[in-house]
Amino acid sequence: MKIHEIREIIKLIDQSSINEFKLETEGAKVTLRKSSGTETVVVTQPVVQAQVAAPAAPVQAAAPAAVQAAPVAVEAPKAAASAPALDDANLHKIVSPMVGTFYSAPEPGKPPYVQAGDKVNASKVVCIVEAMKLFNEIEAEVSGEIVKVLVEDGQLVEYGQALFLVKPE
Repeated sequence: MKIHEIREIIKLIDQSSINEFKLETEGAKVTLRKSSGTETVVVTQPVVQAQVAAPAAPVQAAAPAAVQAAPVAVEAPKAAASAPALDDANLHKIVSPMVGTFYSAPEPGKPPYVQAGDKVNASKVVCIVEAMKLFNEIEAEVSGEIVKVLVEDGQLVEYGQALFLVKPE
């Protein structure tokens, strides 16, 4: 398991309400626990036997055993409180259908799909949510005017999290 993969998992856990997360993959074990504003990450690698089954085996066997047994602790600050909800009950919320990363534009440097004040129809793409390297286009679901964008570009979002407020027509 690579360090950037662990960092992505930490970001997702930090943005969620999950208090503990365990993952076992390819013999590696990752355990994440939230407590008092920090996450603790423990990564355990299996001890590699001195077998020569593939060309990569000698490289793995050269890793010191002390590194494999030492837990890695990473602390990350708690995310800021979510934006306050508007009182207007007549607004439609466009919500994220999955956990992932919110992108307001089709690619970096391009203008966002929509901004506050823009008119949309039900099939208008308003953003992208990336999950597991898949870019999922999110449609407006209703016709109306975008009143507020509730998340920032590149922010991690949860399943069911409100992304936009729309004043229906």
